[in-house]
Amino acid sequence: MPRRNKFLVVLAAAATLSGSAFASEVAPDAVEFTDDGVIASLTGVAGDPAAGAEVFMNRRLGNCLACHANADMADQLFHGNVGPEMDGVASRWEEPMLRAILVNSKEIFTEETVMPGFYSLEVGKDVREESIGKTILTAQQVEDVLAYLGTLKE
Repeated sequence: MPRRNKFLVVLAAAATLSGSAFASEVAPDAVEFTDDGVIASLTGVAGDPAAGAEVFMNRRLGNCLACHANADMADQLFHGNVGPEMDGVASRWEEPMLRAILVNSKEIFTEETVMPGFYSLEVGKDVREESIGKTILTAQQVEDVLAYLGTLKE
């Protein structure tokens, strides 16, 4: 097979694989909440705890430390005290409930909670125009943060 044709076959296979990965991603408005939380993975791909820790502490992504203290990240500055401490969070909440809280905490708590819905299109009022119709985190980033939170056990 000529080199160019091999390249096209590889390119087509990559497109098929990436398309199937995207096909399994749950859209923000299609996430199913139950009394137990969000049971199904948003991506069908296991979360990466290291990537989740990066999102958790990143001030431009999750910015979780702005509201939550986390002893696991004691080397980071400015831990907040608005939300509960993250120490032992995986011992207090089951994975489906943690996923639901990350996706849209207002579905779990009340509309009054200050925690944003990280994978929700319900972004509230007075939102920058370029943010309308977009989620704060991607589905995979939610799964990554969930995997990181799963490491925080008592």
